[in-house]
Amino acid sequence: MATHIRLFALILLGTYGAAAAQTQNTDIHVVEGVGCECCVKWTEYLRENGFAVTSEKSLGTLLIQHKIDLGVPISHQSCHTGQVEGYFLEGHVPAADIRRLLQERPDAAGLAVPGMPYGSPGMGPEDKREAYEVLLVRNDGSSEIFSSYPAADL
Repeated sequence: MATHIRLFALILLGTYGAAAAQTQNTDIHVVEGVGCECCVKWTEYLRENGFAVTSEKSLGTLLIQHKIDLGVPISHQSCHTGQVEGYFLEGHVPAADIRRLLQERPDAAGLAVPGMPYGSPGMGPEDKREAYEVLLVRNDGSSEIFSSYPAADL
């Protein structure tokens, strides 16, 4: 019995280690709005979660044009846009959803968290989070729920 528990523990550690190593080798480039503190906080959050992040600042219409060029629907836009392995990451997308996207590799343009939901990564404490959804945006601009985050119990 003890051998089975040790073996299970080693498998779990190996799986976690492989996922962490995979994340550390994953480059994300973020285009942030000039003067936007939550953009900086989301970029820091990604680094804290093991991603290799580069970033640049952009102004109003140039940032909007960048989003449009990547295929981010106007209704799904937020303050910053990341790019990872051919996908866009619009807004405050959680690290777990980025990892899932890269593992599953759906035929899609990217993920979006429209607006700036309080308590999402980079937008305040998670224990005071409002409910929000992460949307998978298809190449034709349609979207579907990729994951849901309920409101925190206050």
